[in-house]
Amino acid sequence: MSLTPTFAILPRFLGVTFEPAARFSVAGVPFDIGTTNRAGARAGPLAVRHASRMLVDGDNPANWRDPRTLGLADVGDFALALGDIPASLALIEQQAARFPHLVAIGGDHTITLALLRALARRSGPLGMVHFDAHVDTWPDSFGQPLGHGSVFYRAITEGLVDPRRMIQIGIRSPVARAVYEWTLAQGVRIVSAEEVHMTGPQAVADLVLATVGTVPVYLSFDIDAIDPGQAPGTGTPEVGGLFTWQVMAILKRLGGLDFKGMDVVEVAPAYDIAEITALAAASVVWQYLSLQS
Repeated sequence: MSLTPTFAILPRFLGVTFEPAARFSVAGVPFDIGTTNRAGARAGPLAVRHASRMLVDGDNPANWRDPRTLGLADVGDFALALGDIPASLALIEQQAARFPHLVAIGGDHTITLALLRALARRSGPLGMVHFDAHVDTWPDSFGQPLGHGSVFYRAITEGLVDPRRMIQIGIRSPVARAVYEWTLAQGVRIVSAEEVHMTGPQAVADLVLATVGTVPVYLSFDIDAIDPGQAPGTGTPEVGGLFTWQVMAILKRLGGLDFKGMDVVEVAPAYDIAEITALAAASVVWQYLSLQS
C-alpha cells in the first residue's frame, strides 16, 4: 500500500478503479499543464493532504460537526495523460463520474472543466460559487483553447453552469474589459475582493444565497482568492485579496445550499511558506465538508 497520506487521516480506497463505497470521496488531481504563469500545482494534492493533519482534533465549533463522520474516504490520485490537456480532461471526467459526491484537490483550475462535465451529466446546469482572483472567462489561455484562464468561459458556453446562478468572489486581477463585460452580460455576479472587505462576510454570504437559490450548486475555490500574504503558494498571486478569516466566515454561512461537489485548486507548494497555503486549502475543504449532513 502507498504511504501517501490521506486527507484528514481518512480511510483509504486502494485505487479509483474500485467502485466507491463512501458518500463523499476526496481525490487528488495532480495536473498543472494548463497554467499560464508558474507551474507546480501538480504537487498540491500531496501538500494539502499533509497539512490536513491539523484538522483531526475534534468537531467544527461553527456547527459541532466532524466531517470525518460523514462516510468519507480518500480515493487517491486520478490518472492523467502526460502532457496532453484534452486527453487528461477526458480521463478526469471519466473517473469523476463514478463518485456520487466528489471533493477534488488540484492541480490547476483547468481540472474544474472536466469535473463540471461529469457532474452536469447527472445534475444538469449547475449553480456556481467561485472564489478566485481571476474571472477565468477568457475565451482562450494565451492562444490555447483549454487552460486555467478559460475554464468558466467553456463551462458557460457548454451549458455546464447557469451563469444567472453563478457568483465569483475575490476578483481583482488585471482583465480585458471585453472579457469582464462578457462575463457580466451572461448574468454572472462578480464580487471584488474590495467589496468583500468593505461589506463583510455576512453580506457576501447573503448575496451568494440570493444568487444561487435552491438549484444544485458546485463550489470551486482557487487558492489565489486569498491574499498572497496569507497564501503565497500559488502560481498567479494577486495582491489585495481575501483574508482566511473572511473565507471561513463566508463558507460557514452557506449551509443552506444544495452542494453537489467542490474543488480547491492552484496550491503550488514550492512557493509556500510553513505550509500556510496548503493549510488554508485543507481548511476550505474541511469547512465545506462541515456543511454537509
